Amino acid sequence: MEKYVTLSLEAHLFFGRIMKEHSLFLLAGFPAKETKFIQCADQFREKFEDGLRRTVNLADGIVSESVLNSGEVVTEFTKKAECQTENLTGIPIDVKITETEEKLCAGSCVRVNREIVSHVRMLNQQMLRNLNGLISFKEEVLREVTRCRLYTANYPLLIEHILREAKMYREIILELERSGRISVPDLRDIELFWNQIMMEHAQFIRGLLDPTECELMETAGGFAEDYCRLLKEARQQDRRAMSTLTARTLQTTKEYQQFKTAGTEGITGCEIRSIILPLLADHVLREANHYLRILEYAQIGRDSCGIM
Repeated sequence: MEKYVTLSLEAHLFFGRIMKEHSLFLLAGFPAKETKFIQCADQFREKFEDGLRRTVNLADGIVSESVLNSGEVVTEFTKKAECQTENLTGIPIDVKITETEEKLCAGSCVRVNREIVSHVRMLNQQMLRNLNGLISFKEEVLREVTRCRLYTANYPLLIEHILREAKMYREIILELERSGRISVPDLRDIELFWNQIMMEHAQFIRGLLDPTECELMETAGGFAEDYCRLLKEARQQDRRAMSTLTARTLQTTKEYQQFKTAGTEGITGCEIRSIILPLLADHVLREANHYLRILEYAQIGRDSCGIM
């Protein structure tokens, strides 16, 4: 059960935080009159924050070094971005979770026993319930927005984007509960999913920058086009001949991660004009870090059970 425990906690450390922040971004985007949607988004924010808090309390000494060092759990900007976002929006964020995550140790310091397995199983069930509710809520928001019955500051594509990520997270936890492991997915499918996520990040960044940030808008647009090309090639590529395309995807993602790092530093330092929340900048950086870890494992031919 060691693999079941480790992979479950690693999934929650990354995706649990992502879902918490999705809820916050939805909450921040609703106008004041939409009290029902505001209350619902806030409830999901609290539920995933509680789940992440429980995850962190279980994870010390269990999760892998590669995950903790990847920058997908927290970055050097996360705590500052959370404090700034709380000040800007008035939405409470428990930064103590981030402070605890920054101190997490990797390895097998803690012996996986029946008690830990039981706690992880209960956590998985809690997160599945939360995910089922959040997915239904996102679907409702998308339906109401596309029928012009609800206004939000979030693009309809962004709502579709965060819905896809929630469904992937749910599939990972369901597979862990079914088999106790995560089967290594087809590399082509991984790249199709994450290249689309990266492409859409670039499109969102371009659309949320101030019109005066011409150079940054052009760079973001360039990355959107790069990932669009990679997506088209991956759809046409034979599954057995993905290595060359993966090497190009890895190089593009390294460059993109550097762009996102500079962007997050600029937004948290109030040096970039935009309507991007500081936590959103850090959020998309963490997702790029997560994808980089997957690509690097694939490139060196290692069997990574942590691929998601």
